[in-house]
Amino acid sequence: MFEDRSETWRVGIKRAEKARGRSLAVLLQQYDLFSEQLETTMAKVLEILESIPGTAQMLSVPGVGVVTVAGFLAEVGDIHNYDHGQQIIRLAGLNLKENSSGKRKGRTGISKRGRSRLRALLFRAVMPMVAKNPAFKALHHYYTTRSQNPLKKKQSIIALCGRLARILFTLGTKQKEYDANDVMGPVRQAHMQVVA
Repeated sequence: MFEDRSETWRVGIKRAEKARGRSLAVLLQQYDLFSEQLETTMAKVLEILESIPGTAQMLSVPGVGVVTVAGFLAEVGDIHNYDHGQQIIRLAGLNLKENSSGKRKGRTGISKRGRSRLRALLFRAVMPMVAKNPAFKALHHYYTTRSQNPLKKKQSIIALCGRLARILFTLGTKQKEYDANDVMGPVRQAHMQVVA
């Protein structure tokens, strides 16, 4: 009444192993192709960045890489078209706005009007900088632990996104090297030393 299907089962397993081997080979070929395309694209990006004045100074910021600078310039365009860094913050939608109506005063948040890719790029750049860059790490600690109006962690990171946009703008337009003391500012350095 019951047939012995063990032989057909083995045949199916052998065919599955062959198909799995072929699909793995195809995936490895695709990986090699994508790696080659990535290398070619990054070489072209580096070539373009070398021709833009101020990018070498932007790359001097610890934690900022080629992808961040290239993405920043791709979203912003020519930084010499802007008068000050606050315009780039507005372009990214990182400027503050209050949600209020009539007599009701609402919460304050970022406007999110602007380029979402620029906002996301700055956010992804600041996240590792808070862990690795000493100046950004100290600022994040200061923002989240200050006695008056301490910020939540995400609010602090958003504030640091704006700071990074201003830093990249300043370094690109003035073409001067990154200095961590300029990032902190003399007033904030004095205040942080008093707190410590």
